[in-house]
Amino acid sequence: MDKDLTSRDFTKELTFSAKRSSGAGGQNVNKVNSKVELRFSVQDSTILTNREKELLRSRLAAKLTHKGELIIEAETERSQLRNKEQAVKRFYNMLEWGLRPVKKRVPTKPSKASKKRRLDAKKKHSEKKSRRKNDF
Repeated sequence: MDKDLTSRDFTKELTFSAKRSSGAGGQNVNKVNSKVELRFSVQDSTILTNREKELLRSRLAAKLTHKGELIIEAETERSQLRNKEQAVKRFYNMLEWGLRPVKKRVPTKPSKASKKRRLDAKKKHSEKKSRRKNDF
């Protein structure tokens, strides 16, 4: 994880709520609120710079609500605490992915050997097809 992100304390800007988990699970699921929902408002954040907010809004557009909130749910564990830890871990991973700089593509040219292989393969294929023809 990026040192810069983990050194910032986002806990004041994260909102947690607990709900009952879905699916099968017996008595525990029916009585315990173990599902954790983490909410983070990108546009209201005081920790992120304007450039970082813009990056996150564009890269995480599909995961943000119309209000600009990032919602992460965790319900795989039986414990609310472990689900909360998992949600926070996913939050940091998502931030890291959203703020990662995009590598600029360096255009390359095919080598002489690859050109020759391609042309040889085309020639071989052409000969194979020409042998199939019925010459009357």
